Amino acid sequence: MIRIDPENNEPHALFDFADFTGKHVLEIGCGDGRLTWRYANKAAHVTAIEPSDKQIALARKNLPKHLRGRIEFHVATLEEFAVNSKASVFDIVILSYSLC
Repeated sequence: MIRIDPENNEPHALFDFADFTGKHVLEIGCGDGRLTWRYANKAAHVTAIEPSDKQIALARKNLPKHLRGRIEFHVATLEEFAVNSKASVFDIVILSYSLC
C-alpha cells in the first residue's frame, strides 16, 4: 500500500491559507477525493468536480460515511460545471494539481 503525504503536508498548507470552518467550498479537479476527505469535515459543504468519471467513481466509492451529505461530486470540467449549474456562491475555491 502506498501512502501519499503521510505527514499531512497538503492539508496543513491549506489550513495555513484558509479557515474551512463552516465554509462552502468548490474543489476543481478533486480526482479520487484524496485531498477532499482531509478538509471536508471542517467545511459546511463541498462541491467537488472532476472531468474523469473513473476518478469520481473512486471518490464516491471511498467516501467516508461521516462525510456523506457534506460532499457532492460532479463529473465535469470547470467550464461544463459553470454552464450547467445554477448560480452558486463559494467561500473557498481550491484548484490543485489540475490543468485547465
